[in-house]
Amino acid sequence: EVKLAESGGGLVQPGESLTLSCTASGFTFNDYVIGWFRQAPGKEREGVACISKSDGSTDYKDFVKDRFTISTDNAKNTVYLRMNSLKPEDTAVYYCAFAYGRSRVLFFATPESNHWGQGTQVTVSS
Repeated sequence: EVKLAESGGGLVQPGESLTLSCTASGFTFNDYVIGWFRQAPGKEREGVACISKSDGSTDYKDFVKDRFTISTDNAKNTVYLRMNSLKPEDTAVYYCAFAYGRSRVLFFATPESNHWGQGTQVTVSS
């Protein structure tokens, strides 16, 4: 069973930075996509960024391009989301997600098939 453990959320002021971490365990194949979704109060869950284990290719949603960076430490089975220039509208619960053998497109398009972490709260407020 795939397990995902997130950390790194918190309260920051607008313009500040934060790095989220997600450590994966229990997976048996190295062909997977891992990444982040978020859900703000009263809104649907939305994709943020993901990375493919097989070739390291990444995908970002437009609203985080040039501000957020996704990366991995394969030795630690950990994925990071570095978030710069945070805005109040980035406030949400951020969820780590994992999908075996799927494309980055499907990772975002059919999230019901992903494995999920418990989420970590990010609040951007002055």
